[in-house]
Amino acid sequence: MESIRELLLILLAVILLVQNLSNVEARYHHHKKQKNKGSTVPPPASPENPVSSSPSYSPSVPSDPYPNDPVNSTDCIFDVRDYGAVGDGSADDTAAFRAAWKAACAVEAGVVLAPSDYVFKITSTIFSGPCKPGLVFQLDGVLMPPDGPDTWPKADSRKQWLVFYKLDDMTFTGKGTIEGNGQPWWDLPCKPHRGPNGSTSSGPCDSPALIRFFMSSNLVVSGLTIQNSPQFHMKFDGCEGVMIDKLSISSPKLSPNTDGIHIENTKSVGIYNSMISNGDDCISIGTGCSDVDIADVTCGPSHGISIGSLGAHYSQACVSNITVRNAIIRESDNGLRIKTWQGGTGCVSDLSFENIQMENVRNCINIDQYYCLSKECLNQTSAVFVTGITYRNIKGTYDVRTPPIHFACSDTVPCTKITMAEVELLPYEGQLLDDPFCWNAYGTQETLTIPPIDCLQEGEPQSEQEVSAYGC
Repeated sequence: MESIRELLLILLAVILLVQNLSNVEARYHHHKKQKNKGSTVPPPASPENPVSSSPSYSPSVPSDPYPNDPVNSTDCIFDVRDYGAVGDGSADDTAAFRAAWKAACAVEAGVVLAPSDYVFKITSTIFSGPCKPGLVFQLDGVLMPPDGPDTWPKADSRKQWLVFYKLDDMTFTGKGTIEGNGQPWWDLPCKPHRGPNGSTSSGPCDSPALIRFFMSSNLVVSGLTIQNSPQFHMKFDGCEGVMIDKLSISSPKLSPNTDGIHIENTKSVGIYNSMISNGDDCISIGTGCSDVDIADVTCGPSHGISIGSLGAHYSQACVSNITVRNAIIRESDNGLRIKTWQGGTGCVSDLSFENIQMENVRNCINIDQYYCLSKECLNQTSAVFVTGITYRNIKGTYDVRTPPIHFACSDTVPCTKITMAEVELLPYEGQLLDDPFCWNAYGTQETLTIPPIDCLQEGEPQSEQEVSAYGC
């Protein structure tokens, strides 16, 4: 009997121990659940939950060692080397990039990684969507196309190299470099001033734009170095919601048609904190663009910041709500330029240029509604209507070979509502040979302009009602 009683006591002790461990485990999970909810405050006192006069026993619960650790965070990174990329600057890594893109496209917040210390070469490629949100193309190494037209695959398009198509919520970033290998393309005899005796020769002349975003939205491009493009460095066409930040874009001053950033049919764009030097427009804005904000950009040498050209081949062009502020333009053939073809229709409206520093720039402020690439253009009665243009705090120096201010507006469709305020432009060296030029341009001078612009007509033209028909 004594032995049976001892066995019963031992069994009872085991049962109590198991119950106590179960209570500890339940409290641990309850504590962790409350922690994950972000709530460590006990519920307020209530008839159903009276406050105890003495603290209840709470066992010591070990903290969660990885409370915020995502589940296997490397699952979303797709290194192109894992898909066969060599990265020696010679091997064709196109297939590896396409495979990594396909894998990253299929998961949320996927990252295509081209790591540093490698040089990747790929042929003309379209990276298309739709993809899962948050896709990132991270370039930390060097990425380049084939070296010139002679090595360009015959089956590939010669108009574009890297194309991003039908994407939403995508980022192109990294500390790497995109090397365009543009010199052989610039040397084609069909390029300006490359033919015999300084003329242009006939023959195929297509040259690829380096990077193109097409029919995409909510894009971010940041941190990259882009250089020596065969043609435009970066184009956005049919896009909405674009943020460009901290880019370095460069090509030689005489490299033909190497616009830095070109946008057309694109809305809601921000271009910030970037350095651009090239052989054509620093930033060019084509038809169909609106709500564009450009700030803290340095251009030069280049052809400046251009709106246009617009209205070619009797087309309609619409551009509105463009702001350029806190910019530097140096050693450039043009500064702030609006260029339209005769015979076009549409409207350029609500443009603001503010806090711009000029350094040895030709044609600092320019509206040219007689834009033409040859001497064969005939006068037309129709034109793109230019109205609501503000130049405020534009200061610096200009190249005296041409007047720093030039408003050449259509005979039949005058430029209206031009505002000049705190415009002070002085010769870089020498003396001004010609006064500022105006033709059929109307506006207001809030302050005296240096040099004086007496040719700007005050008020509104009598034909204001007629030109309103050209609005978009």
